[in-house]
Amino acid sequence: MKALVYHGPGKCSLEDRQQPAIIDPTDAIVRVTRTTICGTDLHILKGDVPTCEPGRILGHEGVGVIHEAGSAVSSFKPGDHVLISCISSCGKCEYCRRGMYSHCATGGWILGNRIDGTQAEYVRIPHADTSLYPIMPNADEDALVMLSDILPTGFECGVLNGKVEPGSTVAIVGAGPIGLAALLTAQFYSPARIMMIDRDTNRLEMAHRFGATDCIDVGAVDPQAAVMKLTEGVGADCVIEAVGVPTTFELCEALVAPGGTIANIGVHGIKADIHLERLWDRNIAITTRLVDTVSTPMLLKTVRSGRLDPKQLITHRFKLEEIGAAYDTFGRAADTHALKVLIET
Repeated sequence: MKALVYHGPGKCSLEDRQQPAIIDPTDAIVRVTRTTICGTDLHILKGDVPTCEPGRILGHEGVGVIHEAGSAVSSFKPGDHVLISCISSCGKCEYCRRGMYSHCATGGWILGNRIDGTQAEYVRIPHADTSLYPIMPNADEDALVMLSDILPTGFECGVLNGKVEPGSTVAIVGAGPIGLAALLTAQFYSPARIMMIDRDTNRLEMAHRFGATDCIDVGAVDPQAAVMKLTEGVGADCVIEAVGVPTTFELCEALVAPGGTIANIGVHGIKADIHLERLWDRNIAITTRLVDTVSTPMLLKTVRSGRLDPKQLITHRFKLEEIGAAYDTFGRAADTHALKVLIET
């Protein structure tokens, strides 16, 4: 089969690899029909994720069809269409029982990290019964790929951790796919303002179309001054960090209102300073989280009902044999205006 293989920082290639086989009776082999590239994949290529070793097939998002199911898999059979969760969960360990699937003792974020992932024609899914979701054969699979990772990540790590509520003010730092996913799902709770902050004018225009009340171009204005003006000098009740670099995290510290929350989503490869000399008396909370995908069933319902349209995040389409071009396009988003790239296998 064809698969994209990681060979160390800055190096990956499309190669022929052996098709995966059942290892444990709870495994399923899925024929991948659609996958995509995540910002986390770019962090891997930068060398920010040392748990991903050279030789690994990348990718942790996708939809597909069950090719083979292990003897202990009871919820799926060959031919079933499924959504692949970016988080694998056994459903039985202490962390899974607490709803912290990302810390599953034998799962968590392992696809495209500790085990071979979804940017291939076939992928082995451990704990298939609790790591896959059934989808109707006639469902819009393009849209559902967005529910593998970015929609639950933006919602859980940003909106839920950030305690967005009716009438609150929200500032999202970073208008990339994950920031836009937070923007889309923050609207479930009717905040008074959603301020999107970025330097990419194209992404800010998209954010406005997706529902942002205010778009702040950091190349044109001081973002702190702009947020303070919009909030009458108070700051934002919820500030969501959706980039993963020190400057954006420290900007979040400057934007948060007394009693507010900084919800970190970004993947940080180097340290960022926490300015307690300014924050110690402001009654704020700082949250971190790896998505648990506990919200995936709810998000599936909102997509099916037409209340949420994640397909609008897709800007480019490629075949698997063009995945090198897909990475180039996604990695140069400022030039290509890419949000999510869809890859058909």
